[in-house]
Amino acid sequence: MIILGVDPGSRLLGYGLIEKSAHSVRVIHHGTLRLFHKEYRDVPVDETTPSRLREIHTGLSDLIRQYRPTVMAVEKVFFSKNAVSALKLGQARGVVLLTGALHDLEIHEYAATEVKSRITGHGRADKDQVAKMLRILLGGQEFETADASDALALALAHALVGKPKAGKKSGNSLKALAEAAVSRGRALKR
Repeated sequence: MIILGVDPGSRLLGYGLIEKSAHSVRVIHHGTLRLFHKEYRDVPVDETTPSRLREIHTGLSDLIRQYRPTVMAVEKVFFSKNAVSALKLGQARGVVLLTGALHDLEIHEYAATEVKSRITGHGRADKDQVAKMLRILLGGQEFETADASDALALALAHALVGKPKAGKKSGNSLKALAEAAVSRGRALKR
């Protein structure tokens, strides 16, 4: 199963793709769609919104056609003190959800605290801690932006659904991933 994780944004949109098999998880690709361009520089942000939303749809559609995921994991809405920012994020999320639906993906939404808890064992972990744990679990990934690592974390969190969260004693799938990462490192040194 290929899982597409998406961290929506109106300026930067992170994406991460992983392949989950019965006993392993493999990173396929991750990156960032940059939704601000020089042609937007002298135009008020509100006037660029339709173009940015179209770019989200086009960029995600291209990724979906290229990598053929069957599942999309998206960050749930969170509350913001800035109503304008929340509205723009909501529009971007709407396009992400619509794009997934148009491509017949199974869509799941996760709260940021749930993702952080699944990946690091702590729901209040910061972005750097999440990225560091992803590097340990998935084999030394380098991330273009925090949005890309957040998106990959969403995909991995979905792959771990139904399995114990980090820190649980029995059958810890994160422990198994970490042990596999250490084994890969040892094999590469030989």
